[in-house]
Amino acid sequence: MHRLAAVLLAAAAVPALALEPNAQLKATPLMKTTTSWDGKPLAWPAGQAEVTALLIEIAPGGQTGWHRHPVPSFGYVLEGTLEVSLTDGRRKRLHAGEALAEVVDTAHNGRNVGTQPLKLLVFYAGNAGATLTQKEPAAQP
Repeated sequence: MHRLAAVLLAAAAVPALALEPNAQLKATPLMKTTTSWDGKPLAWPAGQAEVTALLIEIAPGGQTGWHRHPVPSFGYVLEGTLEVSLTDGRRKRLHAGEALAEVVDTAHNGRNVGTQPLKLLVFYAGNAGATLTQKEPAAQP
């Protein structure tokens, strides 16, 4: 739980890098981007914003199944190794301590390619009440 608190504190501190460094405060930027990992620009939905945070756990060899997110989402690997695949064959592998801006409205599948359980902290930013994830038919990249 201390690690989760540290991650949230660091994420909150990214835009506030003007803070005076001292012995009690360390702000480590984890990600700063204007695009998702496939290079598409991020766009914020109009209307009342709602942020949802989920801790996603996947057993070794397990996967999310093909899906898409209609809203921007941002993930941080707490433990394990994640591989995200797109239908065009592109893949991205992340290890503990790495962050990514998820693809938006693009079918993808996440797999735990490691030997230990995967723990992924994901923040979704959309309109209040928006659907966060939509299942997709199985794809063969």
